[in-house]
Amino acid sequence: MAVSSSVLVATTAIPATETNCSISNGVSEFPYDPKTLLLENCKNVRDVSQVHAHLIKTGLFLKRRVAEHVLESSAISIRGTLDYAHSVFRSMEGTAPAPYNIMIRGLTSRKRYEEAISLFKRMREDLVDPDKYTLPCTLKACSRVRALREGEQIHALLEKFGFGMYEFAGNSLIRLYAGCGKVGVARRLFERMPDRSIITWNSLFSGYTDTREWEQVVELFYEMRNSGVPFDEVTLISVLTACGRLGALELGEWVNGYIEENGLKRSEILITTLVDMFAKCGQIDKARKLFDEMATRDVVAWSAMISGYSQGNRCREALALFKEMQMADIEPNEVTMVSVLASCAILGALETGKWVHFYVKKKRLKLTVNLGTALMDFYAKCGLVDNSLEVFEQMPQKNVLSWTVLILGLASNGRGREALQVFHKMQELGWKPNDVTFIGVLSACSHMGLVDEGKKLFHMMSTDFGIEPRIEHYGCMVDILARAGLVIEAHRFINDMPIKPNAVVWRTLLAACKVHKNVEIGEVALRQLSILDPGHSGDYILISNIYASSGRWEDAVMVRKQMNERGIKKTPGCSLIEVDGVIHELFAEDTDHPLSKEIYDKVEEMVERIKLEGFVPNTSEARFDAEEDEKETSVSHHSEKLTIAFGLLKMEPGTTIRVSKNLRVCTDCHSATKMISKVYKREIVVRDRNRFHHFKDGSCSCNDYW
Repeated sequence: MAVSSSVLVATTAIPATETNCSISNGVSEFPYDPKTLLLENCKNVRDVSQVHAHLIKTGLFLKRRVAEHVLESSAISIRGTLDYAHSVFRSMEGTAPAPYNIMIRGLTSRKRYEEAISLFKRMREDLVDPDKYTLPCTLKACSRVRALREGEQIHALLEKFGFGMYEFAGNSLIRLYAGCGKVGVARRLFERMPDRSIITWNSLFSGYTDTREWEQVVELFYEMRNSGVPFDEVTLISVLTACGRLGALELGEWVNGYIEENGLKRSEILITTLVDMFAKCGQIDKARKLFDEMATRDVVAWSAMISGYSQGNRCREALALFKEMQMADIEPNEVTMVSVLASCAILGALETGKWVHFYVKKKRLKLTVNLGTALMDFYAKCGLVDNSLEVFEQMPQKNVLSWTVLILGLASNGRGREALQVFHKMQELGWKPNDVTFIGVLSACSHMGLVDEGKKLFHMMSTDFGIEPRIEHYGCMVDILARAGLVIEAHRFINDMPIKPNAVVWRTLLAACKVHKNVEIGEVALRQLSILDPGHSGDYILISNIYASSGRWEDAVMVRKQMNERGIKKTPGCSLIEVDGVIHELFAEDTDHPLSKEIYDKVEEMVERIKLEGFVPNTSEARFDAEEDEKETSVSHHSEKLTIAFGLLKMEPGTTIRVSKNLRVCTDCHSATKMISKVYKREIVVRDRNRFHHFKDGSCSCNDYW
């Protein structure tokens, strides 16, 4: 290939026959200093090689600066010619640092960082002293691959050779130390730098972001704002990310205003980060407005919005947006999948979650710890704990959270002894349980009535693992004692707690007082709850039921009257069921569903059939204001019965009916569902506020202990 005529600039006449270059196309002269020719006009390695050959023949290549220009053109200016650059480099003799600098720059610019660091080591072995350009460039390679040991050595050389805090070296050092988790060292270097460019600030922002020190990100931003240094997109993305994690809405709003005032809304990455910030700060509608205004939306933007809905407990909207994403032909990534699975887990949307798992298999996506754990949690919360176990076994890597999710899944699905076995196996394999793991095993003990085992594990937390019990662990112990009928001991345990009991602890005791008909301690618990959480309707319902079950009807009526006077409304029972990929929501005594008539007809048929098998309705669970002759009808119209009836209407015979309920399953519904499972030969899985109930052949996995 001939070098174009524009390459040859007139200074020295060279006959065309004396060069390997084809210069017969109207060019008769060659530059004495070929820097411009090489760095600006040579377009590929063949151009460089022709000029290189000419320089060798004319002896110009023996001049060090000329040889360096050839090396620079092949190593840096023209991409894809490093092999040629290596051959040029090997032909250059001497102890000057410049050739090494050029090659290190070339390797670094092509992201061959380890080779750049190796070449620097060779330079030191060749006894070539670095100059002020060598160390910053090598340091950049170290920072990219977080080669801390080599970076520290270069830092020492910077000080030794007196190059000090040369700005480029300072930025690379800050990036290196921050990237390797030594943000304190990075901050000290930052403070020493006399001049800090925006790159310097962003390097430190990056370090704090990597180590998730969100408060430091915000503090640094305020300092930067006061210093007068202008922000760029990188700065604002770091700050918005921190605002989202901290819930710092006020600062996030300020940044949003800055973006609007400075015309930065064209940046897709910046707007995506804004969407994520607003969603994480609970401003989901603002996030959606920004999302809808985006001209183009990549998978990150879709994932941020879906994640926002999921974290904001607006799970139906999360799944609806996921369907829109599929129609927009955007391929989901791992973050999308994790958020969708979390929403499916909350709603009990089994079919959608199964589709996600199928997609993961079809696309052969890596079963990472995050994705695998999300799948495990989804299956466990849909009552398919065996599927959860299967995913756990398939995961190439696991962490403490994976083990904990498995333990919690087994415990909540009535397999408490297996949960304890997994807990012991986890320790045998060298995994150290954390505080959440202990919540799982204590819950397992609670649901299985394992009082002594629970006490032992509670003690083990602090003595064997140095974990200080939190209020949740104390709550688990109250639940273990109270469920087992040890209500007096549970009350004594609460009084002896070193931390102040919260409403959940007292409510746990109150619920046990209903089961075990302990009026005296129930009244104590209610007095505490009236101080800690006075507007909670469930507490009044519980104490009213305690009075009613003890024959104290006047007191029961008085409690209901107090509720009315204080404007406290009973939380309506609500149940969810997924049929053909659609989530249906039914409330107690609901008439808004389009198939209400068919549902109520099915409920009537269902109740009549189980009565023939010996079922007797428990009217004490009826709506309190129902007349005596209406009480049986009232309990038959609880939301889970309506939902089960809907499942019987719409699902194929033999299909498992899966129901999610917002409240604890009442005694009447529990007894009725056991009988329905037997009469209709259906497995029915009900997830209530506390646990799973697997009904089959007239019995429940909880063994009537819930």
